[in-house]
Order: sequence, then structure tokens, then C-alpha cells
Amino acid sequence: MTGSLILRTSARLLLVTCVLLSVFILVRGHNEPGGGFIGGLIGALGVIVYALAHGRARTLRMLRADPKSMLGVGLLLALASGALPPLLGISPLLTHQWGDLVLGPVALPLGTTLLFDIGVYLTVAGFALAVVLPFAEE
Repeated sequence: MTGSLILRTSARLLLVTCVLLSVFILVRGHNEPGGGFIGGLIGALGVIVYALAHGRARTLRMLRADPKSMLGVGLLLALASGALPPLLGISPLLTHQWGDLVLGPVALPLGTTLLFDIGVYLTVAGFALAVVLPFAEE
């Protein structure tokens, strides 16, 4: 274990807070300011603070995914969100598609922009973690 008891305890709280805030910013981003880039940075910040307090090995176990894999999946998802419409013959490249997710009496507008933002989120978070976590070696 690295760090003090106060750092280890506050790092867990900060991790949860940052991840929840980053998901909020991500979901809000396709209709308002925010989105995948800043959401990914905020989420990665929480994980980096956790790594400072608990070490690299424990952080990688907690993540359950290699940051480089997150980066790759994010790139593929972002690319697929823009490349899928022309492949299906619906519309030109990078034209986002919109539809409604009907949940009983409520209809939520969803589109491929959310998939793009999730891809950007995973790419940014994966890149930030892949760059910073090697420096957290014990």
C-alpha cells in the first residue's frame, strides 16, 4: 500500500464522485455542452488519484480492463458510429441517426452521437490511463 490512510480513504470517495460526474457529463453531452472528451478526462482523473493512493497493480485489478484495450474499443466504437449509416445505405459518412427509446409513456431521444461520445470517452480515458499508470509503478 502507498499513501496515508487519509489519502486512501479520500481516493475511494473521489473515484466514485469522478466516475459518476463523468458519466453525467457524458450522457448530457450529446444535447448540451460536455460529452465524451471531458467526461473521459474526469473519469481518468478519479482513477489516477486512486492509483496514487493504492498503487498500479491494485488499480489495474479494479479497472478489470487494460487501458490500451479501452482506447482501442473506444476508437472502434467512435468509428462505427459514423461509418455505420453509409454501410447500411441510410446516409453519408458521419451523419448521425436519431431514434426514440420508448420506456412506457416516456420517449427518450437517442442517437448515434451518444455512441460516438462513448467511443471518445473510452479513447480519452484509455489514453490518459495508458500514459499515466506506468509512472505509478511501485
